[in-house]
Order: sequence, then C-alpha cells, then structure tokens
Amino acid sequence: MFILDAKSLLKFIALTLVGAILHACQQDEGLGEVLIYENDFSQENLKNIRNGRLREFNDKMVLGNYNNEEIMLTLNDLPAHKSLKVDIELLLHDSWDGNADIISGPDIWYFNLDNQTALHATFSNQPCVSTYCLSQSYPEAYGRHTDPRTGADEVELPGLCKYADSLGWTSRYSISKIIRHKGGSAILVCGDQTVQNYLETSQRCDESWSISRISISIVE
Repeated sequence: MFILDAKSLLKFIALTLVGAILHACQQDEGLGEVLIYENDFSQENLKNIRNGRLREFNDKMVLGNYNNEEIMLTLNDLPAHKSLKVDIELLLHDSWDGNADIISGPDIWYFNLDNQTALHATFSNQPCVSTYCLSQSYPEAYGRHTDPRTGADEVELPGLCKYADSLGWTSRYSISKIIRHKGGSAILVCGDQTVQNYLETSQRCDESWSISRISISIVE
C-alpha cells in the first residue's frame, strides 16, 4: 500500500480543493445568465411593445424610427432573479449634435427599467476636427465630454433622411447594462430628447433613432 507523507498529503488536498473550486466556478458561470426575451424584428414581432413600429434600414427590419418619443416593452411572469441584463443595438441616424448648446442640443438618448435610469447620455454624429467638434457624453452620463461616436461599433452606415445617400451618418452602438431588479414583471422604456430647428414634417427623420435588437436576460 502506498502511503503519502504529511507534506505530500497536504499538497494533494490543496490541489483537490483548487480543482473543486474551479469546477464550481465554471458551473456557476454557465448557469448565471438565462435569456428571457430576444427580438431582432426580422419576424416583425411587436408583441408587448407600446408605440412599436417597423421600417427597413440598410436591408434589415428595425424598430423605428423615433424622434422625441418613447417605446415601452413590458415583460410578465419572470422567474425569480436578482438582476436583469439588458442588451440593446441602437442606431442613431443623421445629425445628432451631442453636448451642443441650446440652439442645436443637447441630443440625449436614454433607457429606464422600472423607473431606474440605466442610461442617460448624449450622442454625436458630427465630424470632429481641430476647429469644430461637437462632443458627446457616451459612454458616460450626460455632463461628461468624449469625442463623437466614442464606443460605436459601426460608423460608416448610411443616414436615413437628409444623408440617406451618404455613408457615415448612422452610428450603431451595442449597449449592455446589468440592473438590480426583483419581481415578476419589468417595464423597459427607451426614448430621446433632441433639439432641432426644422419643420415638424422633418423632425421624425433627422436626429432620429432605431433599434435593431433587444435582448433581456435574468442574472441570478
């Protein structure tokens, strides 16, 4: 029979415990997030979305477009959870002016979950050169200053209205937030507050936004 000495036995026990802990962590990572809602609007599904409407943009169906409006997504019968993870693919069309003064801004986009503010930030699609740069706050909250399109995943998409034939006038952002939340239902609200000097017939298009995907997961 092979018998370990005391030093070897302690080493064996330590290695066994480390392996067990790593295995448990890997299991927890796999079970910690459960998808409960996903919509890329390709099926033209607007169920549970108030003020929902669809349009084509860049050969895809998207939720939108909106200007100085809100949409509301209601989810019911949620399983027990401690937090919700919200992922939004946001499209910002045409001449968003970020932190500009009261004449042309600020141009703000936000979303809330059950009246908890998850994001309240300005966005800018404007060029940035040494003599002219309309900054935005994103990825920080409104009040901060970063360069236009900071954090964007894609910036060479065509515009929607005035700039429909020009690349570089729609920016796509992947926004992800984990929000403490309990209860069997949740209400997600997305909206904007933009400043414009156009005729009312043009407002819905310029400085508008769309959503190409929403997903929500429970985080245990």
